[in-house]
Amino acid sequence: MSDDTLARLAAVIEGRHPAAGGDAATSYVARLFSKGTDTILKKIGEEATEVVMAAKDGDRTRIVVETADLWFHCLVALAHFGLKPADVLAELQRREGLSGLDEFALRKAQQRFDSGESA
Repeated sequence: MSDDTLARLAAVIEGRHPAAGGDAATSYVARLFSKGTDTILKKIGEEATEVVMAAKDGDRTRIVVETADLWFHCLVALAHFGLKPADVLAELQRREGLSGLDEFALRKAQQRFDSGESA
């Protein structure tokens, strides 16, 4: 999936928001938006669990299908919070070339700094 595909899908999702004219009676996405944050987050949790179950079974087709469902619902959450896939891609680009362990240590240090803890 390219950045363009994500951007196009995000635009469709944004267009289904009730504020943009999406109708909860005819649109699954509009229904999610109208039910609010808890419903959107619950769907993400359900889909993440399904990805884990598919991976535990080693079912490559289901892993792809369930990951697509998870990504879709994450895109709904991003739109719900006024974010776009480009925001996530920018964060991934920021992390590119940075060791995962180093990145984790930087986040922990930032959290300590933000909470006022001394080093």
